Amino acid sequence: MSTPYQTGDAAGPASASAPAGTAGPVTTPGPAIDPRTGAPLTATHPHEGGDTAQPTMPSDVSLHDASPRLTPFWRTLVIVLTVVGVLLTMNQVFFWNVGGVTIPTNSFLYLLIAVFVPIVFIVAPLRKHVPGAAVRQRRGVPWYDVLLLLAVMGTSAYFAVHGIEIQEYGWQYMAPTLATVLSFVFWALILETLRRAAGLVVLVIAFLFSVYPLFAGIIPLSFLQGISYDLPTLAQVHTMGVDSVLGLPLQTAGTILVGFLLFGVVLQHTGGADFFHELSMAVFGRYRGGSAKVAVASSAAMGMMSGSAVSNVLTTGPMTIPAMKRSGFSARVAGAVEATASSGGSITPPIMGTAAFLMVSFVGVPYTSILVAATIPAILYYLGIFLQIDGYAAQRGLRGTPKDLLPRARHALAQGWPYLGALAVLTVLLFTTDSEAQVPYWVVGLLLLIALVTPSVTFGPRQWVDMGVDVGKTLAQIVGIIAGVGLILGGLTATGVALSLSRDLVALVGDNVVLILIAGAVVCFILGMGLTISAAYVFLAIVMVPAVTALGVDPIAAHLFVIYWASVSYITPPVGLAAFAAAGISKASPMATCFSAMKLGAVKYVVPFGFALNPALVAQGEPVHIGLAFLSSLVAVYAIAAAMGGWLTFVERQLPMDLRVVLAVGGFMMFLPGASVTLIGLAVVVAAAVLARLRRPRAVVDPETGQITRVPEEAEVPDAARGTHGAHATHENTKENAS
Repeated sequence: MSTPYQTGDAAGPASASAPAGTAGPVTTPGPAIDPRTGAPLTATHPHEGGDTAQPTMPSDVSLHDASPRLTPFWRTLVIVLTVVGVLLTMNQVFFWNVGGVTIPTNSFLYLLIAVFVPIVFIVAPLRKHVPGAAVRQRRGVPWYDVLLLLAVMGTSAYFAVHGIEIQEYGWQYMAPTLATVLSFVFWALILETLRRAAGLVVLVIAFLFSVYPLFAGIIPLSFLQGISYDLPTLAQVHTMGVDSVLGLPLQTAGTILVGFLLFGVVLQHTGGADFFHELSMAVFGRYRGGSAKVAVASSAAMGMMSGSAVSNVLTTGPMTIPAMKRSGFSARVAGAVEATASSGGSITPPIMGTAAFLMVSFVGVPYTSILVAATIPAILYYLGIFLQIDGYAAQRGLRGTPKDLLPRARHALAQGWPYLGALAVLTVLLFTTDSEAQVPYWVVGLLLLIALVTPSVTFGPRQWVDMGVDVGKTLAQIVGIIAGVGLILGGLTATGVALSLSRDLVALVGDNVVLILIAGAVVCFILGMGLTISAAYVFLAIVMVPAVTALGVDPIAAHLFVIYWASVSYITPPVGLAAFAAAGISKASPMATCFSAMKLGAVKYVVPFGFALNPALVAQGEPVHIGLAFLSSLVAVYAIAAAMGGWLTFVERQLPMDLRVVLAVGGFMMFLPGASVTLIGLAVVVAAAVLARLRRPRAVVDPETGQITRVPEEAEVPDAARGTHGAHATHENTKENAS
């Protein structure tokens, strides 16, 4: 997961060489490039001559914290708190009831806060420092942070001890004086935790919603009027109620999310990241644009493990972005490829982002149902990226790495089959066991056993310590954010405004599904710019989703719609956090990188409307309908990717603007429900492809430079023997093909 506590420089190494240029009218593909390092490949086969050491994925740069705060003592304390928290969660999930004691749910959640939230105060400073300033900080945790973490432990422990009294005597409305005073302390501590874990913007929004019930009865706007509370009662409701800090988001985190996040971190630290990258090279490296396709595949695998866009960029970007630049991709596009691929982590099964696990409670379905529903949209998203990369490489004459210079897929599978096996076991157990919350812990045990007995995996004391700290930081951040986000839920629920807002939204759009989806997309995007995906999702799940489902949209499709549109802010201006992080590594303009990422991720903007209007795309319906919807959506993505990139893969033609518009319209029609609309869209796409094929082949022009990059053999294009004037004329005649 993303760790906002890093103090080191986030930007990875920059490419030492500029993107490949063109010396004349027709470019010649450059030397074969090693997708792992970006260096020209001149060596012999990497697996000849025994077990030759291979370049591997660098350590997870976003997970190692060089902060002087983490002295041996504090690092040890982080690990101890993490182990206690994981064991506490396992006690609840596996119903151990150690010592014959059954821990009430609210007491368990208080204890969860007591062990994980202090880690935030250990690793996250009061004020963030500019890069390089960390070396001037004092070692260890300052006294005021020690007081704060002790206060969190003390107040949480007090409420945990009195968990039964809170439930039986209704302390959320009438509590003893001490409990009321500690409620104010707890409220303030949760807000400060949220600020350190998620940032100032999220803090301000959560604070405003948390105090909103104080003024709900006097607000002049009718749709915002609700039940008012006095300050002491509001503090009690937020601290001891079941709809605020201890609401559904934190309950989901304690029962399901901890185990799956633990699995993702352990999979990375036991060698899973290295394996998936090598397998991606073996499968995709030899094709044109291979370095970018490797980046997409490896970033998708990392996203599957962590679900965090920025963390994925900072982990894989320092290796993949320079490799793409050296193989001919511009700095802007290289950063955009990495950002777009990494931002798919929150929508990629089997380990999606935090919001997907929160869906379990809001929708009331097993996680396996969400996993199945998210599979087709995730496939479509990455297919769109691959097709655009292929078109980019085709138009610029970029070739892949010769097969004999890449790792063999058989060798990669022989070395890394345990990781694929672990994912397979995880998936099978999710569908076959009664308790999906227990599954990740069994698979974590399997991964640790594999790491200990496999000679090729180095897993000694240092690796155990690094993994323990990483798990603690990841879980602390998520628990801190979710506890703080609960204040938003508490403010809206306590006043009763959530239901009235949904009714007013339906009345405003006049029962028009398309209008409410467009309005929802805009709201999701705006909230996604300032909030984490989980925070934006919690807000919209109680305000907008009921309005959407009231108009007949499938509940799972409605919730996934919110997650998709909240996550597009990672690659969309003006914020584009993932694109900005990638631009820092590629040394390109952040805003230009954002726009390129938007183009590559175009499918992410269209698919949510497709599955909201056609629930078969999220596996809701009869198998025949789901299969037909999937097949038609593949063609739709093919058409949209061609329209965005200007190249029709398989037909191998550069597209003029008129055919690009036709393909975009036809592709979007194929996402819509109804056989007649789908067939019309298919006819439009086929007709456009046939017209593109029948057109006289012309020289391929680089859309960015205007230079001819490839001359088809059958094209009647003057060659160099006719002089530069002829080449220039051909260039002028083929400009209409440029995008």
